Amino acid sequence: MNPFDLKSALLAKHAQHVVLIHFPIALFIAGVAFDLIARWTKRHGLADAAYYNLLLAAISTAPVVATGILAWQFALEGQKLKGILLMHLVLACAATAMIWLVWWIHFQGRRRDKSYPATTSRLNY
Repeated sequence: MNPFDLKSALLAKHAQHVVLIHFPIALFIAGVAFDLIARWTKRHGLADAAYYNLLLAAISTAPVVATGILAWQFALEGQKLKGILLMHLVLACAATAMIWLVWWIHFQGRRRDKSYPATTSRLNY
């Protein structure tokens, strides 16, 4: 495959997973960083940024999981997973669950605190 042939690179049967996996990771890390800074500086705008980064991280896990399963089916022809690939699947499921759990905790915290309008953050200080 020619490395400069974008059509072949983007339409490869398993390439999308490799590209998409970076989005939930980066959004989750940014969300946690925004949350820590928001709590430290008590800036509600940063808390909103943290919430929306975590929301987008959670949503972006769906195509990542889907393309991961498709990559397994195409590249490995659905063979039984073992060793590193099995560990990859288990840790991916755990990371996905953790991202959704952290978003859900933030969602519940924003819903519980009614002292701010719906468009602003609800940090408990």
